[in-house]
Amino acid sequence: MKNKHVVIGLTNPKSPTNVGAVMRAAGCYQVDEVVYTGVRYARAAKFNTDTKDASLNIPLTSVDSLLENISEGTKIICVDLIEGATPLPEFEHPDKALYIFGPEDGTIAQNVINQADGVVYVPTVGCMNLAASVNVLLYDRLAKSDYTIASDELIKKSRDTNNKVKVKN
Repeated sequence: MKNKHVVIGLTNPKSPTNVGAVMRAAGCYQVDEVVYTGVRYARAAKFNTDTKDASLNIPLTSVDSLLENISEGTKIICVDLIEGATPLPEFEHPDKALYIFGPEDGTIAQNVINQADGVVYVPTVGCMNLAASVNVLLYDRLAKSDYTIASDELIKKSRDTNNKVKVKN
């Protein structure tokens, strides 16, 4: 399972727990990189919950702006509860994307929204937390892709070591 090229951008994330969970999602869905702005996460990073150590394989980089150093052909997609946004079930994911998420206690800046190639939201009643939103977005991307996961080998490789359960035929 390999995305074409996916970067997750986090706007001044507050919670190291959420950033750790975002890194775990990034590992599960084979994201290429996670970038973030602000200083709140760096101050609290020692409480990281990246339980699968995805940060050993996926760069987690502090940047001054999520909109600088974007590789050619990458589409900027903002993901938040923004008026006028496209519901995620109706959204077609680009091959190369920078998905920008707002902070847990705020939203994405208007100037970033204005530069986006797309703005999407997950149509829930109430808002999800940052990590949940990233997981849902990445799952939607996978579900709509041509890639099909249908393998007991993948299950064996991905599951917890204490899980040896099988479907009885």
